[in-house]
Amino acid sequence: MGHKCFISFKKEDISYKKEIQEWKENNKVDMIDKSLNTPINSDDEDYIMRKIREDYLSDSTVTIFLIGTRSSENLGWEEQKYIKRELQASLYNGEGNTRSGILGVVLPQMYDSIYKGSYDCSTCGNSHKWVAIGNDTVIKEFGRNYYLNSHGKCSFAEEDRYCVLVKWIDFSHNPNTYIDMAFNKRSQSIANDVVVRPK
Repeated sequence: MGHKCFISFKKEDISYKKEIQEWKENNKVDMIDKSLNTPINSDDEDYIMRKIREDYLSDSTVTIFLIGTRSSENLGWEEQKYIKRELQASLYNGEGNTRSGILGVVLPQMYDSIYKGSYDCSTCGNSHKWVAIGNDTVIKEFGRNYYLNSHGKCSFAEEDRYCVLVKWIDFSHNPNTYIDMAFNKRSQSIANDVVVRPK
């Protein structure tokens, strides 16, 4: 049986959400879709988020965060309030809400902004990949838990990140692999370092 997945996205990127849902219908991805498909009819933001947490996120195990051109922290709280709260609820581990794995899917228009090639490290002399995850590209809830704890090393390895990151093209070829990776982070030791509401 597939993992219960919630898709967090900006309305500009809804076509990608719909494509993932089509994969489910065509058995390309093994998931139980817990996403919100119709807006909650209310002007009360707290009520909307409570309904999302209770009805959609409380039993989800993986949140798929679609990273597009409108997904950055620098666009401000008002622009990002729903995806910030969705990720906070996904990261929270408590009564009635177990922490979800977080899978960040970089949409094609963001490849060049996030994947910057490699650089030579002055500390270890090796080459490291430069992945620009910060306030210019994602919200803090994702960025802080992607670069979470390097454990004193000069770079971050996969075990130093709670959030999983993948390009749309790679995700589309093998979605189950990446959903499983995000799900498995929940039981790894890095989950103990998660920051639900980064400053």
